[in-house]
Amino acid sequence: MKSCDLVLLGAGHAHLGVLRLWAAGQRPPGRIVLVSPQPFAWYSGMLPGLLAWRYQPDECRIALEPLCQAAEVELIEGTVEHFDARQSLVRLGNGQLLKGRYVSLNLGGQTRVPPQRDVSLDLLGVKPFSQFLAGWQRWQQEGLKPLAIVGGGPAAIELALALSNQPIGQELALICQGELLEQHPAALRQKVRRLLAQQAVELREHCRVDLIEHNTLRLSNGRNLAFERVILATGSAPLDCWQTSGLPLDKHGFIRINPQLQALNHKHVFAVGDSASLPGAAHNGVYAVRMGPVLAANLAASLQDKPLQRYKPQAQTLALLADGSGGALLSWHGLSASGRWVGWWKHWLDQRFMQRHRWLPLEA
Repeated sequence: MKSCDLVLLGAGHAHLGVLRLWAAGQRPPGRIVLVSPQPFAWYSGMLPGLLAWRYQPDECRIALEPLCQAAEVELIEGTVEHFDARQSLVRLGNGQLLKGRYVSLNLGGQTRVPPQRDVSLDLLGVKPFSQFLAGWQRWQQEGLKPLAIVGGGPAAIELALALSNQPIGQELALICQGELLEQHPAALRQKVRRLLAQQAVELREHCRVDLIEHNTLRLSNGRNLAFERVILATGSAPLDCWQTSGLPLDKHGFIRINPQLQALNHKHVFAVGDSASLPGAAHNGVYAVRMGPVLAANLAASLQDKPLQRYKPQAQTLALLADGSGGALLSWHGLSASGRWVGWWKHWLDQRFMQRHRWLPLEA
């Protein structure tokens, strides 16, 4: 068993921010390890551009070893099999045990999946990204087939627009449980509906998928739709390992945390991003990125017995949705805009995020 002062589980947006700050000179003393199932971290904001062939895979992921070396953090490749919150004990898929004086959880979530029975269609969830991309590459090799995307949020919209702009089109439908982008301005929803219609995407709103059976989506309105492939962009669900962790969970199964980003009743455990549940903080990358500096400060403070900071979720967030053809749509505080200039801005922000977290390998 390896004992550490701090174990970082996952390389989500918040932990990337922690590593970046520590690499820049803010690292606290102690033995620190990062556990990741892969040697790189995917940046979800560029996934639609990757599917639209505007980016190559290496442009959309961050190598963890150089960043960890710069932050003096040991990188361990492995998957988390079990976490015991009371003992701060982590068991990896290969049987390795890690024990941390403090543990920080940023493992993300998994795709929320409708009930299933005897499924014969090809089903892909957008999370985790590495599995989604492996499945997508297989689809590309096998050729085009009728495809449905289930979801009505920004991720589902970006995927639909990216795939509908392919040089060789395919039969494509977007199925939303409620109204399209229901948390965003009406003007933005109308712009997206027009784009989907122009790209021949069949849009079905207020159609909840109650069951996936054989090759059929059984909808709440009584209709049945047959497809050969389905992408689920239905929002984040908690990881199964939290159920047996002893951590306090909300009604959906996410880890309940306080404003200091600590799990309730477990001050030695921190949780952020899609792993965590905090009123006012939605499960998206914008909030996770903003959690990073507070988490870095509080992990350092905990290791040095200093007071912790409070994280306050921002009241408004900027949403930028790629339109699949180089432009983008903008939503901010009830306002909306679209065009090539928004696409340029989104590209600049994405590139800035990637460059801030890329470190050249240290010389031997």
